[in-house]
Amino acid sequence: MIPIIPIAPIAASPAPSFLGSGLAAPPPLALYVHWPWCVKKCPYCDFNSHESRSEIDDAAYLAALIADLEAALPQIWNRPVISVFIGGGTPSLMRAETAEALLAAIRMRLPLHPGAEVTLEANPGTAEAAKFAAFREAGVNRLSIGVQSFDDAKLAALGRIHDSAEARRAIDLAQKNFDRVNLDLMYALPAQTLDEAQRDIATAIATGVSHISAYHLTLEPNTPFHHAPPPLPDDDLAADMQEMVEASLGAAGFEHYETSAFAKRAVDTNSRCQHNLNYWTFGDYLGIGAGAHSKLSNHESIWREARHRNPRAYLEGAASGNFMSTRQTISRADLPAEFMMNALRLNEGFPLGLFAERTGLPLATIEKSALAARRAGLLETADGVMRPTPRGRRFLNQLLAGFLD
Repeated sequence: MIPIIPIAPIAASPAPSFLGSGLAAPPPLALYVHWPWCVKKCPYCDFNSHESRSEIDDAAYLAALIADLEAALPQIWNRPVISVFIGGGTPSLMRAETAEALLAAIRMRLPLHPGAEVTLEANPGTAEAAKFAAFREAGVNRLSIGVQSFDDAKLAALGRIHDSAEARRAIDLAQKNFDRVNLDLMYALPAQTLDEAQRDIATAIATGVSHISAYHLTLEPNTPFHHAPPPLPDDDLAADMQEMVEASLGAAGFEHYETSAFAKRAVDTNSRCQHNLNYWTFGDYLGIGAGAHSKLSNHESIWREARHRNPRAYLEGAASGNFMSTRQTISRADLPAEFMMNALRLNEGFPLGLFAERTGLPLATIEKSALAARRAGLLETADGVMRPTPRGRRFLNQLLAGFLD
């Protein structure tokens, strides 16, 4: 039986000073840079990544990235950038001098916020790990390592090209060069048992990193795993694994601050990923590179845009100054769902005033859906904050579906 939570009216938030878009001011801005190449495409991956069948022309792609950024500058002129995230693909495949030139070009063209978080994604492997010190010297201050598992059999089942020994070496080297290191792990892997999943989490905790992202393996459309599914744990076992992950990391001093993200509790440092927090609080972000997506705002509208997805098409477009694949204004009817789809991933929820601040719409726009979610025990409002309940976090898709109307 679902407990009935007492329903109090949603407190009204101050109305913003409406401009054409309804925004009183643009939200914080982040920069995403996409590196589309990897050594081998994993069978579960639906990201825009492409196997590098020949030597990558770093210089040509770097020139395209810089031209892309310069073409976008009028949309973000003089807005400070709070974070930079270089993702992929496997960005650690790029030469160290390419990373240095890229970050120098960004700093020359954008006002980076003092202490801005600069993350680079890396995969374990001796060739990439050897460059960690050079990446740090170039200005990267946070490294995210795609470990996925410490079990060699599971890594093979996932199509990964590294083994557990390489993963441990990469983590050790990363910690020698970076104060902030994230490990990406996955659970509910092919034929995985609860004990095997627990060993992976325990091994990750033992490394001493400050941030762990733990993802449930999903079969995404248009991937080899979707067309030929491997034997996966059933729903009950996968749920047990999720509970184990949350309990184990909580006991080890990690805060479960977002659906899949856990940060070490610390007084003197902020271990949470600031770049991703900007996504989840419906901040703006400019994406450059093949297939990169942006969400941007100005006094007239809020819109999304995407670059050409195929690296060759992106490079060809760069030659003519045509980087864009699509550009679409987000309608006022769609803004509430877009905001809630992000903000409700945060376990702590969001201040009620943030809804109007980031959408330009009054809070009453979502009142009907919010009340229905509260009656279902999925959502709560207290002390000026709206947040998912423990039940809402467990059934997040059900909670989010209520705002899609």
